Amino acid sequence: MSKREFLKDKKRIVIKIGSSTITHPTTGSLNLKKMEQLVRVLTDLRNQGKDVVLVSSGAIAVGRKTLGLTEKPTQTKTKQACAAVGQARLMMVYQKLFAEYNQVPAQILMTKYTMINDESRANARNTFEELLNYGVIPIVNENDTVSTDELELEIGDNDTLSAIVASVIDADLLILMSDIDGLYTDDPRKNPDAEFIDVVEELTDELYSMGKGSSTSVGTGGMATKLSAAKIATYSGADMVIANGEKVSIINSIMEGKTIGTLFKQQKNDEFDMIEYISTNQYRS
Repeated sequence: MSKREFLKDKKRIVIKIGSSTITHPTTGSLNLKKMEQLVRVLTDLRNQGKDVVLVSSGAIAVGRKTLGLTEKPTQTKTKQACAAVGQARLMMVYQKLFAEYNQVPAQILMTKYTMINDESRANARNTFEELLNYGVIPIVNENDTVSTDELELEIGDNDTLSAIVASVIDADLLILMSDIDGLYTDDPRKNPDAEFIDVVEELTDELYSMGKGSSTSVGTGGMATKLSAAKIATYSGADMVIANGEKVSIINSIMEGKTIGTLFKQQKNDEFDMIEYISTNQYRS
């Protein structure tokens, strides 16, 4: 019996997809084949009776391509313009693909301050609950068009946001689709002696110190943001898996309990104050 057999019983899942997963690296255009596969996987999970939330990056990348910008924008106003154009186009594609499977998606745009404010956080929780009750798949992104905070702080390509969402909706599993197979002791693309970490039973100071090193980068957001996401998710009672998003079909394999990626075991901590954690920017360390 697989040590991850228990993942089959997860009922409420948050899945984070990075820009590198849904765009072509050479052109920056949307990878429609992978997006179609992703939509099919998510819809099938929903058909199994599971609650599914997608945290999707890609708005700025898509907007940049649409506006004909050849280089990654550096000015906040340009990033916001790209986000405004890209978010609309991204949702249009998601809507069309989900419609093929008779699945209804919804768009939720959030900022860090949505979570810090008690009333806004409660409203967000209620909205998620109602959408999930209706069988809808919410698609979440940072509200980059109006919030400069996330753009300037670069909280980690939605790693942190996805963990916050998992905490708010009491998800029991968070899957981070990255551009690497999981967590390593060092960046395997730079250090051939880097060792793969299969399971993290406990978040230790040693792990955090690895995340602070400049050479340790896991995916676009880096190891530090993923460890911060792990802290928020696992302390809130959710297991978390980091896996390679090159093949989105591995989501099915993860849900079947196969040993894929790095598993962070939930370690529910009632004393953990997520609001204090994100409001003091500790996730940036």
